[in-house]
Amino acid sequence: MDRLIHRKDYSVHVYEIGLDEKLDPVSLFNYFQDIAAEHARILGFGREEMIRMNNFWVLSRISAKVKIWPSLFEKITVTTWPAGIDRMFALRNFSVSCSDGNEIASATSSWLIVDLETRRIKRPGEEFNRYKPDFHSETQVGGLAEKIEPENNFTEKTEPSMVKMSDLDVNMHTNNASYIKWVLDSYGMEFIANHKPVGFLINFLAESKLGDEIEIRTGKKDELTFYHSVVKTDNNTELCRMITQWKNCAL
Repeated sequence: MDRLIHRKDYSVHVYEIGLDEKLDPVSLFNYFQDIAAEHARILGFGREEMIRMNNFWVLSRISAKVKIWPSLFEKITVTTWPAGIDRMFALRNFSVSCSDGNEIASATSSWLIVDLETRRIKRPGEEFNRYKPDFHSETQVGGLAEKIEPENNFTEKTEPSMVKMSDLDVNMHTNNASYIKWVLDSYGMEFIANHKPVGFLINFLAESKLGDEIEIRTGKKDELTFYHSVVKTDNNTELCRMITQWKNCAL
């Protein structure tokens, strides 16, 4: 059981904060990727093991809720555990706590196994259902990370930009956190200075690679909830859908 629940301490560095000296969302999602990769390796299905089987992991969906954003130099603990399988998805949950042990954020994620050569999705084996400890967090995101239905009522879009070398991961396609950065960069300074995100629902739909031209299309569900579509401009392929929820938080 101990191996099925993995914890790791992080310290919020100066290069991981935003205008308010709080942890920025991109760094939080990088923590999730980091500890997920580490725990998968410990359990015997990390990147090296998957490559030997001609497979690799792809994050398909993630949903996160944040109650409190940790401050510069604050120590936090991220806990992760596998949560079984759902159809084609292998599930993994996360909890974030501060130094007093109180939980400040949680997330649930859905991962796909993809064939390295054919790029076809493979169904996870039943053995993944063994990796499902009886562990729950206080603010755990309910259920699974949901599918975001397509939207057409966009009111804004960014100028096209190119996928750069710094956006790529080890598989030579865009890192998941880069999509979050692109979307957050589409907000204006005044909005970011007076609001803080409290929820993310993200669906990763297709790969983008070095040199691809992309744009961010944005619509509003209500005053504090926005939906975004990251689109490859040359063929209108939708790469990512994202819903962000915010709270008023003036500096």
